[in-house]
Amino acid sequence: MCFKPAAFEPVRLEFYAGKLFTGQDIKGMSKSYGNLKMAYQIAILAKERFFHDDIFFHTFEYYDPVNHVSLDGRSRIITIELSKLDKVVKKPTTEKSAQEQWAIFFRYCADKKMRSKINDILECEEGIAMASEELMTISKDEIERVRLMTEEKIELDYQSYLAYARNTGIQEGMETGRQEIIEMLKNGKSPEEIIKEFET
Repeated sequence: MCFKPAAFEPVRLEFYAGKLFTGQDIKGMSKSYGNLKMAYQIAILAKERFFHDDIFFHTFEYYDPVNHVSLDGRSRIITIELSKLDKVVKKPTTEKSAQEQWAIFFRYCADKKMRSKINDILECEEGIAMASEELMTISKDEIERVRLMTEEKIELDYQSYLAYARNTGIQEGMETGRQEIIEMLKNGKSPEEIIKEFET
């Protein structure tokens, strides 16, 4: 779940989708690439809009946009934007799609005011009911695995934020320097004088 997606969020999603897909074990004489299973990187984006449309659910896959041909691969990136559910939540539960019901569950499952709506969804959608029960029975091993994975994500996210800020600052600094040089040249200074000024 990402509360404030950064500018590099699409690449971050692609990175973790790749890790999920390539992390499968297909070594051994009896296995091949055909044994690779579907891998889904699901990102629940909360609080802020990320994509500029009003659609809360997007599915991305490898696709040739020029010739309109899908690679038909086995990895998908799914994004659910919880900030875009205001209209969806008002629909009757029986008229909601599975994606809409899952999104509402993610956004409102801890909201006491929405308890009756969540209960309606749990009765209507078996998969969500099973997921809700599963959340209550997560083992210590699974918690530890998720903790380690989260630590790695936090470290990589922090590193990416720093690199992004540094690179943005460098580009801004270069642009400022370029503007200063242009102004100096306009004011009649020679290239040699400009070099000396920047050296001091």
